[in-house]
Amino acid sequence: MTVVRRALGLMSGTSMDGIDAALLSTDGTTIAGFDATLSISYSDDERTALRAAVAAARGMTDRNARPPALAAAEAIVTERHIAAVAALLQKAELSPAEIDVIGFHGQTVFHDAAAGITVQLGDGQELANASGIPVVCDFRAADVAAGGEGAPFVPAYHLALADFAGLKRPAVIVNIGGVANITIIAEDGTIAACDTGPGNALLDDFMRARTGAAMDEGGRASAAGAVDASVLAELLDDPFFLLPAPKSLDRDHFSAAPVKDLSVLDGAATLTAFTAHSIAEAIARQAGAAAAVIVCGGGTRNPTLMAMLQSALSAPLSSADEAGWSAEFTEAQAFAYLAVRSLLGLPLTFPGTTGVAEPMTGGVLVRPGGG
Repeated sequence: MTVVRRALGLMSGTSMDGIDAALLSTDGTTIAGFDATLSISYSDDERTALRAAVAAARGMTDRNARPPALAAAEAIVTERHIAAVAALLQKAELSPAEIDVIGFHGQTVFHDAAAGITVQLGDGQELANASGIPVVCDFRAADVAAGGEGAPFVPAYHLALADFAGLKRPAVIVNIGGVANITIIAEDGTIAACDTGPGNALLDDFMRARTGAAMDEGGRASAAGAVDASVLAELLDDPFFLLPAPKSLDRDHFSAAPVKDLSVLDGAATLTAFTAHSIAEAIARQAGAAAAVIVCGGGTRNPTLMAMLQSALSAPLSSADEAGWSAEFTEAQAFAYLAVRSLLGLPLTFPGTTGVAEPMTGGVLVRPGGG
């Protein structure tokens, strides 16, 4: 007899806009029900501290090192996640005793699978102590240590979503966060995945550097600009795109330098096209003909990006919201789901999703008080 657990998932993505929190009921295989969600935004000062940590983390060789910039950012990440848990429990009118586990991803500041290192900030023990709830954290480390890419990490949840919705297969689920990735669900239910290229981060950084804005709000700048075909070709001529899947990316792998001579509007349009074309090309290479393509993540809020992606695809495109899921909270729900799988010793990653040699579990369980 399966036991359904209520889990709370937390995600602070590489776009560094804030924290998503979501409640999910699951037995670790199927989805029993969705529940309350919320988002809290980082302040400008907090985002500055996180960006400083990303800069300081480049080239790290010791994933446990905490130089001053990383230590300061980790304190912020932990404090804000504690607040997010408390706020979500209050919204849902639930006590800590009614939550079985928290899935705490933390904030990625550096990821280099080839060097065997991935760094996520956040003190799981402090979160467990403050919330009174067991916490599963440090999800990616075991996969990377075993030779896997450590990303993408949510394909197992994508499969559960597809089963929940009765999604026609073969299907592709696209996540557009700071980095974009795809999960391919074959007709027999096997899954494959890879990072595809830039998501929102490159465009966000460009807009902040050129205009001070945090993002291309509503895709308005990119909609008003023109794509520079020669610059787009230069961006797409990156060795990453020739690598076989599975493969993963650091947030800052790509540079906006090729668009430096373009106007703000044309630069935004070209970087948006870069994200759309790299996703479409990955789908064509890895999935071939798909019956459906579902998009989740922050990229769904950019209608220009969604339109460019649809024009580059032959399959019908829809957002996770249109599929009856949650475009905004998919990743937070995923880490609730993965936390339960970790408790049960079920695989989180697979040879086809991260390149690890065999299906393997992961995550570190910490209990309140350290017991």
